[in-house]
Amino acid sequence: MNTISFNKITRQLRASLCIVLSASCMMFTSCMNFEPEAQMNDATVWTTANNFQLFANQFYSYTHDIQSGATYQYAVSDGPHSDLRSDLIAGASLNSYSAGTNSIPSTDGNYSTLYTHIYYTNLLLNRAENFSDQVSITVPVAEAKFFRAYCYFELVQIYGDAILVLKPLDMNSEELQTKRNDRGEVIDQIIKDLQDAAEGLPDTPSAAGKLGKDAAYAMLSRVALFEGTWQKFHTNGAETTTNTTRSTALLQIAKDAAKKVMDRAHYKLFYNAQLGTESYRYMFILEDTKCNPAGLTTADNTEYILARRHRLADGVGLNITKAYLTNAVYPTRKLANMYVCQDGLPIAKSTLFKGYTTATSEFDNRDNRMLTTLAENGTKVWNNTANNCRSAWDATDENNALTVSVTSNSGYQTHKWAVERQVSDRYESMDFPVIRYAEVLLNYAEATYELGGQISDNDLDISLNLVRQRVNPNMAKLSNALVTTNSLSMREEIRRERTVELMFEGYRIDDLKRWATAPVEMPMDQVGVLYKGTWFESHWTTQSRQLTSDGCILLYGDRTWSDKLYLYPLPSDQLQLNPNLGQNPGWSN
Repeated sequence: MNTISFNKITRQLRASLCIVLSASCMMFTSCMNFEPEAQMNDATVWTTANNFQLFANQFYSYTHDIQSGATYQYAVSDGPHSDLRSDLIAGASLNSYSAGTNSIPSTDGNYSTLYTHIYYTNLLLNRAENFSDQVSITVPVAEAKFFRAYCYFELVQIYGDAILVLKPLDMNSEELQTKRNDRGEVIDQIIKDLQDAAEGLPDTPSAAGKLGKDAAYAMLSRVALFEGTWQKFHTNGAETTTNTTRSTALLQIAKDAAKKVMDRAHYKLFYNAQLGTESYRYMFILEDTKCNPAGLTTADNTEYILARRHRLADGVGLNITKAYLTNAVYPTRKLANMYVCQDGLPIAKSTLFKGYTTATSEFDNRDNRMLTTLAENGTKVWNNTANNCRSAWDATDENNALTVSVTSNSGYQTHKWAVERQVSDRYESMDFPVIRYAEVLLNYAEATYELGGQISDNDLDISLNLVRQRVNPNMAKLSNALVTTNSLSMREEIRRERTVELMFEGYRIDDLKRWATAPVEMPMDQVGVLYKGTWFESHWTTQSRQLTSDGCILLYGDRTWSDKLYLYPLPSDQLQLNPNLGQNPGWSN
């Protein structure tokens, strides 16, 4: 928060509040089919319940996305939550955040944009206090509280402590020059806002893409799990009673909130019998036009609790197909090795694992999500161009298919996020999952286990195993017997399931931070396929990258980690505006 940001906001509001409303309404006319109110200004906007709702519509643009105008919103392309900043995928150059070499920026759009968004949620809540008909504005008030919580959670994840402001402030307010509130205070307010939002939101969304109670409960489970595990594992080697009490309380909130979503049964994992094991992959590219062999559209998606909606006419965001199909990003051997075999066991324990001799042998008998997130050599794929797209949605489309060749970059190829129909660049119109039901089920399993260091088979069956067996109906369930018999770690298997299910959706780096495992995972070399002594050595003769000591392709080495990287540094301009903010530990100006 800073005086410059609020000065700008104040000038905008004094000039005309209709600018804000017009922009948000035009956006949602294309994305959500809401009719905008014309010619609103500061004197009239707060006079009707409909105007409150129109103002609240802009909040839906605050969420994570494939790519959008504000840096912090990037979940798939490079941004604070991007998997490109984690340990499991790489890009054409070494990501400075992944390498641990990022530095203090002079400015940071994440910080200023989040506080600008918080200002607008506070503005609506402030004006709502004096509105005569409180019942008629229940929903926009609840939406404002949800998105205020959403933005503050972003601040906590990225920066830790944050100035907690619950009202729209004048640019000269003393609150803008205070020190930051402890992250615990901010989390408590986030929890309260989400609990309040759940009370005010409709039982089911009033329109596609809108919030319902389940979204508030699901978000609550995410927040409480994140902070509960952060408090549990960030102990500096000395877990205190206070720390344990706090983490236990938060984990219980996470478990209970997830269970509410499960018990309400408004959502379920997306699966279609015709698509079969491809259901997982097609879920991410559902559009409102012909986009899959089963003829399903976004309306058939039973899993997305909250989505950032894109429609054909929007023409915004990243061309996700070009950014992810085949060798656009480089999956690592570490990621490929995480997928279990059909007996439910990791490759180091399973007799079903076929090794690395051929280009495809490591894909045999594996989790089917490996086959749909990655693409093995020889796989037929389509993209969004005229010559290589699908149109008939049957076997005849193979005439236009591309055949995956794995002799480039890491030797692993990606398949998730690739639209198969012909569509102009940046006009791919699938929804981006801000919250989906699979995450809720995994939140429940993890919170249950972390509460007491154990989880029953029944709890696994109503949560994690549903996710695992969605496209693996014959795979052995995760169970206590499987863990005990094979000397596995239940915690590690729960974390494994979360990682492979949510891959390429912007969770991995935050998970490593909250688990406090980043010091181990992040400095590891990023490597590709086993090259020495395999099919690759004889078929990929142009490979020129250095090999590791065990014969794997070395993508990037010399990656480092220091504990200051758990939090991003505050930008220099904010510290100049308010020296009381204080820089995060380990960062010096």
